[in-house]
Amino acid sequence: MKYDGTVARITEIIGASSKSFEDAVNVGFKRASKTLRGITGIKVSDHRCKVEDGKIVEYRVTLNVTFVLEG
Repeated sequence: MKYDGTVARITEIIGASSKSFEDAVNVGFKRASKTLRGITGIKVSDHRCKVEDGKIVEYRVTLNVTFVLEG
């Protein structure tokens, strides 16, 4: 019996940017794309900020990156 289904995996990464949450997502996605092939989606599961001296100095997002396993 041949199985033609697809199997995917989810890995969690954190992206960070001094500009914005949107930029942090893009930074995380670009980095994940360098080593993960077959990315099919990203879920932003958390937003956080690093604060120093009463100012936001870094935006951080936790990304759940879904990709299809090869072979």
